[in-house]
Amino acid sequence: MEFVIVTGLSGAGKTNALHAMEDSGCYCVDNLPPLLLDTFYDLCENSTDARLKKVAVVADARSGEMFAEIPEVLSKLRLDGKKFKILFLDAKPDVLLVRFKGTRRKHPLIDEIISGSIEEAVEFENELMKGVKAMADYVIDTTLMNPNELKERVTTLFSAGAGDSLLVTCMSFGYKYGIPPEADMVVDVRCLPNPFYVKELKHLTGLDEAVREYILSAAVTGEFLQKLYDFIDYTLPLYRQDNKSELVIGVGCTGGKHRSVTVARQLNSHFLENGQKSALHNRDIWKA
Repeated sequence: MEFVIVTGLSGAGKTNALHAMEDSGCYCVDNLPPLLLDTFYDLCENSTDARLKKVAVVADARSGEMFAEIPEVLSKLRLDGKKFKILFLDAKPDVLLVRFKGTRRKHPLIDEIISGSIEEAVEFENELMKGVKAMADYVIDTTLMNPNELKERVTTLFSAGAGDSLLVTCMSFGYKYGIPPEADMVVDVRCLPNPFYVKELKHLTGLDEAVREYILSAAVTGEFLQKLYDFIDYTLPLYRQDNKSELVIGVGCTGGKHRSVTVARQLNSHFLENGQKSALHNRDIWKA
């Protein structure tokens, strides 16, 4: 049975994530009180209904006072030997504020704040969620994501099954937009030849063959990649021993369009060719 508990900050995209999981064939339940997780898990495990063998459940701050008990509930589930994964949706406070003000939604913890301030509610929830975030198997920061990008990320993450072995996600990004908070390892490729300064290549991306050929044909790129492969191939077994579910490798260049996309693509191909479950995500490729 595949059982995923979706949680995270209000406004970070849990609803969109749940829709993506439903489209991927999960039986989905929204806003389940934490104290019912154990009971619902047993119900699914003991059921003969095939639909209840791939399940996603959202448990979050909408449960009010009951949510404070979720760290203990999750710890007990694991101590009881129950197999599940935790997906945590995160985002920066200033972005959450913009989202709440834009939709005029009421923050689920606003009644806990004497001043009635959304800013304080977001800060309070951030503190409340730290323990759960630390327990998560997967953390997705949606600060720079639109709903379609989040759907793609979630679909990729769970397409092969949440219970599978280590997934390596190769994520290209631009330093001008910030390092991905979820990155476990960051590779800076700004030292490689930059197509941005070639007139014919400037407005293309690492998805274009001409750009890839320009970068990969340089001797320094070949040597760089080989040493990178050697290092990461050495570290992967160490992450597996640590029972890690996902390893996010951030590959960064200045704008996230040329070099980082090319190297992330090469890394992804290297992993797939060697039988390693891998996914590719180009975070900033279409940004201005």
